[in-house]
Amino acid sequence: MSALVNVLVVEDGEEYTENLSRFCTDGFAFTRAGDGGAALGLLAEGTYDLAFLDMRFDRVQPGVLLGDLAETAERFNGDPVRARQFLEEHQGAYILAAIRAAGHTLPAVFSHDFDGEPRRWANLVRLYAPVSYLPDNAAPSDIRETFLRARRHVRSA
Repeated sequence: MSALVNVLVVEDGEEYTENLSRFCTDGFAFTRAGDGGAALGLLAEGTYDLAFLDMRFDRVQPGVLLGDLAETAERFNGDPVRARQFLEEHQGAYILAAIRAAGHTLPAVFSHDFDGEPRRWANLVRLYAPVSYLPDNAAPSDIRETFLRARRHVRSA
């Protein structure tokens, strides 16, 4: 691999960044953002080749979750607990929506298995392409190939 691939890892923990740094070392550099706001800040300051997004953010303070809690609560009969849980479980999509709204078109890779959710996946592709996904148990070789394929897709477009 000739050029370094700069990956922005957006996760509420540190396990993805640690594992990626351990198993995908050759030709990749990883920068971690702990929430959507931090990701947007890093994207405004630097250049990244792709974003790797955790889908579920249940280890952050509710105040940093992207999405309108009051509006979401209305969908759940006014229940703020269920609304917060919904925002946590879908936070990766909210973060990608904010990234796209800010004008960033870099490819995104979700860490989530969408095989059982074809309609949801088709909607995410329609709204936010270029996007792909990897299940949590993806092998390092699969991660590397997905990252490189996503980067090539953008370069050839």
